Amino acid sequence: MHVEEKLTAETFPASPEKATLEGKNKFLGFWLFLGGETVLFASLFATFLALRDSNNGGATTQEMFELPLVFAATMLLLTSSLTSVYAMYHMKNFDFKKMQLWMGITVLLGAGFLALEIYEFNHYIHHFEFTITSSALGSAFYTLVGTHGAHVAFGLLWITTLMVRNAKRGLNLYNAPKYYVASLYWHFIDVVWVFIFTVVYLMGMVG
Repeated sequence: MHVEEKLTAETFPASPEKATLEGKNKFLGFWLFLGGETVLFASLFATFLALRDSNNGGATTQEMFELPLVFAATMLLLTSSLTSVYAMYHMKNFDFKKMQLWMGITVLLGAGFLALEIYEFNHYIHHFEFTITSSALGSAFYTLVGTHGAHVAFGLLWITTLMVRNAKRGLNLYNAPKYYVASLYWHFIDVVWVFIFTVVYLMGMVG
């Protein structure tokens, strides 16, 4: 079946993301990319753990961190992972409108997470003078959490661009792998956040 061929719900393959060689190559390339990303975040986590007590006499993590705020951000991000699953379910069922709808909800939830993170950073800077240059802890914290935030922002831009570019084209075997890989990327940054929530915030609250 050619990518340009007119597809219907009956002729759309069960796994459109891998129905073409290009789709399979995108899938393989993504996993190679993910390997590099995993090494990057593993290094940042190791650095943070090594420097987590080096606050240079400033406020401790127990004094700064506000778990209700971080928990709310976590729920937004984890829920966005679920909505992206719904989007891929509708993609496999050749329902382009519902796929776009759930992808749009994913973007809104991700944007909400990012807004809370920006508010959190602003709170630390203005109330505790906790900046990236104030201490080794500050450098490690903002580098790790900030790098994840940058990945969230990139994911939002990626998904939004896909939605806008394909709004009139509909779903086909050319763009289905792109949506699928973007969804996998979103799951990855959600998993990374679970580790950040545990290692940075929960461990930071217990000292």
